[in-house]
Amino acid sequence: MRQLVECVPTLSAGRRRDVIDRIVAEITAVPQVQLLDRESDADHNRSVVTFVGAPQAVAEAAFRAIRLASQLIDLNTHQGAHPRIGATDVVPFIPIEGVTMADCVALAKHLGQRVGGELGIPVYLYEAAATRPENQNLADVRKGEYEGLKQAVLTDANRRPDYGPSELGTAGATVIGARAPLIAFNVYLTTTDVDIAKKIARAIRHQTGGLRFVKALGLLVDGKAQVSMNLTDYTQTAIFRVVEMVRREAQRYGVGIQSTELIGLIPQQALFDTAQWYLQIDNFTPQQVLENRLTDTGSDSTFLNALASADPTPGGGSAAAYAGAMAAGLVAMVARVTVGKKKYADVEARMLEIIPQAETLRAELDKGVQHDADAFTAVMDALKLPKDAPERPAAIEQATLNAARVPLNAAETALKVLALAAEVAETGNLNAVSDAGSAGSLAHTAIYAAGLNVKINAKSLTDRAAAAELVGRVAAIDSTAKTYTDRIHAALNGRGGLGGDA
Repeated sequence: MRQLVECVPTLSAGRRRDVIDRIVAEITAVPQVQLLDRESDADHNRSVVTFVGAPQAVAEAAFRAIRLASQLIDLNTHQGAHPRIGATDVVPFIPIEGVTMADCVALAKHLGQRVGGELGIPVYLYEAAATRPENQNLADVRKGEYEGLKQAVLTDANRRPDYGPSELGTAGATVIGARAPLIAFNVYLTTTDVDIAKKIARAIRHQTGGLRFVKALGLLVDGKAQVSMNLTDYTQTAIFRVVEMVRREAQRYGVGIQSTELIGLIPQQALFDTAQWYLQIDNFTPQQVLENRLTDTGSDSTFLNALASADPTPGGGSAAAYAGAMAAGLVAMVARVTVGKKKYADVEARMLEIIPQAETLRAELDKGVQHDADAFTAVMDALKLPKDAPERPAAIEQATLNAARVPLNAAETALKVLALAAEVAETGNLNAVSDAGSAGSLAHTAIYAAGLNVKINAKSLTDRAAAAELVGRVAAIDSTAKTYTDRIHAALNGRGGLGGDA
């Protein structure tokens, strides 16, 4: 399975194209790394580079960028509108495909140790990688900026870095972490009065009582007042809500929105949600977008073709995980089509919680497709050992035990999806109740199919106690699953009048 991590370093240079060109060249010289975007701003005097690739390749590219930036950028002479503490100011890792947030946290810590040890640059871990609560928020780490931190780090134990020396050189410090996709989004106002932008930023940012998952500053850029924002979780605080709140706050001061600006990349779903909200289209799905439908039609169905081949992998366990991932996707969809509807305002907060939960479960199950295939391959490799090899029995036993544990994990994860499916079936958008029922059916099938794979491998174990424990856990999952399928069945009957089994 392909593994992709996104990295979006912010560099404290936006007025010297030659510097950014050299750093970008250093990044793209690393094999398996693809440059997605680069954006420079002279007023902010910073640049944002976006690249993606295999985890270790992305970490290597980030290290090379930090190393070169430390040689080319002097924070003692740097000036710009945007807060900063380092030549490479912040380096977040973002899970995209086949990796988890925990994987990105591990990358952040490894890179932090390397930057602190090899380059002698102080490193602070933030967001999901933070080792201290006070360092989770990037703004708190940047407090005082380079000039203030340069003094504070010498005497204040609370400002000591996670890695590297407690002293700032010309490269300053670097903040490294792991986070969900972030939208860097700016709004230009029809005024040159930066105080208005600052008042609006104060009203909308979460830290001062505004919208959750919104960070905002009021700045003067190109002679215009700008509300500069980071939207840290668009699934829970949608971009259109932020725009409308800025618009309403601006009206208080007799100004409006002149234009908006996107820095770097934005998830497609964020644009889709915005279009659906502004156009007020009911039951709008991504499949109604022409280009999406054409892409779907042109799919080569790689997994399905592999499943149907004579190769024993992928097999039933992988198919179980795939079914569970589809179930999680449907749960997320039902929650999304519930959000923003007046009729379901009382459950909107809960639906906004369900969306990221379902997406996390979907990613775990998607990863499980390959894990199951790898587990079966390991069993085959153990069986191929010479029959007189002393290590053969233990190798077969361990590989078989793992081949049972992998689908057991898939069953447990699918059970969590099934629980969410029951919830959205009971309280989600009635127009999507059949989708919730489909999610439940797929999740239940995933549990059943994964359970079969647990049992078949447990039969081959010589450790009968371990085998009994595995089979017992499957039985417990099946029992709990019935309560959720009964709830879905009742919801399909009571709310949708559909009848039948969930």
